Formats: sequence, C-alpha cells, structure tokens
Amino acid sequence: MSVIACLDLEGVLIPEIWIEFAMRTGIKELQATTRDISDYSELMRMRLDVCSKNDLRISDIQKVISEMSPLDGAKEFLDDLRQKCQVIILSDTFYQFAQPLIKQLDNPTLFCHNLDIDENGRINDFLLRMDDQKRHAVKSFKALGFQTLAAGDSYNDISMLKESDRGFLFCPPQNVIAEYPEFGVSTNYKELESAFAL
Repeated sequence: MSVIACLDLEGVLIPEIWIEFAMRTGIKELQATTRDISDYSELMRMRLDVCSKNDLRISDIQKVISEMSPLDGAKEFLDDLRQKCQVIILSDTFYQFAQPLIKQLDNPTLFCHNLDIDENGRINDFLLRMDDQKRHAVKSFKALGFQTLAAGDSYNDISMLKESDRGFLFCPPQNVIAEYPEFGVSTNYKELESAFAL
C-alpha cells in the first residue's frame, strides 16, 4: 500500500509565524496560537482585529517571515522522509505567509488557506479552503487507497491525527498531551522518524 505522510507546518517544520511577529511588534495578544485556542476561526478573527487596530499590513508580516528559517533539522528530516513516502503539508497558515519558508524546504506540496488583502495591503479577511480541511484531506487520501501517517503539535491537528491510520504529536505543549493521551509524542525528528517506522 502506498503511504502519505501528512505534516503540520508551524511548530513541526517551521517556527510559529504569529509568535515571531508578536515578538517583533511587542503585541502580546498575537502570541496566542492553536496551542492555546482550539477554535481556529476565533483565533484568526482576534489576530486580524489586532492587526487592524494597530494598522499592521501584509507587508509587515511578510518582512518578518522573510527573515525566518525552518526549524533546525527540519529540511534534513523532510528530505529523508520524501525518499521513503509521499509527503503533504497540511497547514492552517496562508499561502501569502508560507511561500518563503516552503521554498527553503525545497517546495513540498502545501495545502493551506488564503487571505483577502486590499490594494493597500490591509488584511480584510481569511478564506478557509474548507472547515476542518486537514481531516478532510486525510480522509480523501485514505479513500484513494493510501495509508496515512500524520504529525502535528496543536489543537487544530487533532482531527487530522484521529483520522489518520497513525497519528503522532510532535513537540506539543503539556495541555495538549494531557487532553489527548492516546497519541504518541515525539520530541525530535529522530523520534518522529522512528514512530513513522518507514
């Protein structure tokens, strides 16, 4: 049976973009992620409201992203994994954010969302591809006859991990570990590679 590994992006292969942006701007509200707030739409509405109030535009966020790099060892892990199976990145980030970092990872296939940006660079809205897209993607891969492996670190990854044939948490916060003890936990890429057992 063919295998597809489905990986989250932020927290698994790259740093959390909004945390980095919060550090650069000094705006504490922007430090919240899906590790803290399980409802992704609620989280994004809060983020865009904060950006609007502080007149922060897409160019401000993209400048920070342009200075970021993948997590240590991420590219090597991904390169090795892609030799063993097909890899799809399933993320709740946005194409307008992710591309510079995806390029540094040698352009793996990425399924994520889009932003509605006006001519002045203000982010008006976020456009989800579909609700719970990670789970739906894994379910579709299984329907196509693929065995699915999955790894993520946050609340918004849980439905993907549950749907997958084998799902694992990667460097998750303690609150997620405590709430979902059914998933194995890997704290580095070597452990995750062993968990995948390819």
